[in-house]
Amino acid sequence: KAHIAYISSGNVIGLSKLNRIVQYYAKRPQVQERLTIQIAEEIKNAVKSEDVAVIIEATHLCVSSRGVQDITSSTVTSSYSGRFLEENKKSEFLQYLH
Repeated sequence: KAHIAYISSGNVIGLSKLNRIVQYYAKRPQVQERLTIQIAEEIKNAVKSEDVAVIIEATHLCVSSRGVQDITSSTVTSSYSGRFLEENKKSEFLQYLH
């Protein structure tokens, strides 16, 4: 799951574009931390705003099918920039995730 928020500086993008950005970067083999940052950077470029927040929650086949074989765990990574570094904006974003 990818949770995305941005504060427009006058530019907006369609919801399907957000989905395409996530899918484009998620198809590459890479670590989740880098994926989260790449998605955030691409959204910053697309909306021309530094005010972007991205949280990714994912299950990993390397955990569920090999090693500990844990099918119930997930990994959460986040990237906050601009006004989302302020505690009140970050809290506002996080309240919608529950």
